[in-house]
Amino acid sequence: MGKLNGKVAVITAATSGMALATAKLFVEEGAYVFITGRRKDKLDEAVKAIGKNVTGVQGDASNLADLDRLYDTVKKEKGHIDILFASAGRGEFGAIGQITEQHFDETFDLNVRGTLFTVQKALPLFNDNGSIILNGSIAGVKGFPAFGVYAASKAAVRSFARTWLNELKDRRIRVNVISPGPIDTPILDPLGPDAKEQFTALVPRGEIGRPEEIATTALFLGSSDSSFINGVDLYVDGGLVSI
Repeated sequence: MGKLNGKVAVITAATSGMALATAKLFVEEGAYVFITGRRKDKLDEAVKAIGKNVTGVQGDASNLADLDRLYDTVKKEKGHIDILFASAGRGEFGAIGQITEQHFDETFDLNVRGTLFTVQKALPLFNDNGSIILNGSIAGVKGFPAFGVYAASKAAVRSFARTWLNELKDRRIRVNVISPGPIDTPILDPLGPDAKEQFTALVPRGEIGRPEEIATTALFLGSSDSSFINGVDLYVDGGLVSI
């Protein structure tokens, strides 16, 4: 018997990396998943890779109309949500003195505004005793040079969790944050090989994380195994923050 038998999960930006690995694991554990992605070709590939018990809904988490279409689909097909992994996010380098309005707006539009409305618009469909998982980052508590805007956006996500768990306590909906360290996903590619090597050197075990290591963490937070865990910022970083 799977840990998520009969559960309905929504995972945003699940066409690759951590979120796709999570969607695959959730289905293996008995859940039905709704996934989103901006590119239809990539979304179709992800649906095929997951294989069963999945619906793909094309859309951008920072676009409120797209979110409405996502939840309309969930309502029509399943009628409720038990688990939400608000995974969509972006990060680019930009040192103080070189930050543009576009850099700031695009980062906060998806990471902060998108996360807020992804959660808010899901709530009417949410079952009591559900689990909301937010995609944070260890950047929110570190001081990586040229990553200030991204870090600030993830610190805001962490703040959301503290407030929302209090606002949702009567419904017993838990809100937790997964804060990955460097994970071997396509999101690292635009940063270049030097950045990847630098991140690897910071991790005590000498290698960056795998998407599957985020997926198993999301499974824990989404399942009843974590029933008394609420409001944590869980660093999945190989110990990077601790040293």
